Amino acid sequence: MILLGKKQKLIVVKQVEFGIYLAEEKGAEERILLPKKQVPEGTKIGDSLEVFVYKDSRDRLISTTQEPKVELGGLAVLQVAEVTKIGAFLDWGLEKELLLPFREQTRRVEAGEEVLIALYEDKSSRLCATMNVYEYLETDSPYKKEDQVTGTVYEISREFGAFVAVDNRYSGLIPRKEFFGNAKIGDQVEVRVTEVKEDGKLNLSIRQKAYLQMDQDAALVLQTLDAYDGVLPFNDKVSPEIIERELHLSKNAFKRAVGRLLKEGKIEITGKSILRK
Repeated sequence: MILLGKKQKLIVVKQVEFGIYLAEEKGAEERILLPKKQVPEGTKIGDSLEVFVYKDSRDRLISTTQEPKVELGGLAVLQVAEVTKIGAFLDWGLEKELLLPFREQTRRVEAGEEVLIALYEDKSSRLCATMNVYEYLETDSPYKKEDQVTGTVYEISREFGAFVAVDNRYSGLIPRKEFFGNAKIGDQVEVRVTEVKEDGKLNLSIRQKAYLQMDQDAALVLQTLDAYDGVLPFNDKVSPEIIERELHLSKNAFKRAVGRLLKEGKIEITGKSILRK
């Protein structure tokens, strides 16, 4: 069976003026065209060629010797060539660009940017791209707790946190309680593995361990004080929501940083504010 969206070795069974026909084996009824401009010089009947199978502009199966940047079920970072009324078209290494329908975009993309996608077959048996990559990610990563890794944020959930494709390949999550900052869908993040779950998925954190992170958090509090002319209009009793909004810190991290600065004599805490000394 000739497989859509996959590289495969096929046999040359017929030569015509406009190319050659390939099949799984001699005498097979299912055949597919390799256009003349794609045929390697010196190719003859009986030769074996590795080709990629997709569909042309008329939705007919066709093969190519060009190398696609992604195969069916795989993931890749591809550049947006253009955006049209039906979606975005991506450069995936072939003459016919790959459609990323609007319904498969987790955010609107723009021409020239790069996006992480998976290649799937739609209901009309056409190859399309999707930014909903969760089900295509692997769970057998080589990483362990405390490893530093890099990944792409592909979905953000108010309930769960930020979903990350580690190495654009493995399934990871920055839980809601660990997701502080301005990361957006499509951003590359440097994160720390906090847990390898039983199913192989990774729990992640943007932050370092508390004792390593405290210096950075204390510096951030001082920078924020400077931005407020040396006076924060709230103290360490403020709600977690305000701390997250103003400093992108958890309340515990904020209190640790404030405690450090207070001990060092760099701030003063009043009933309603924090003052820089």
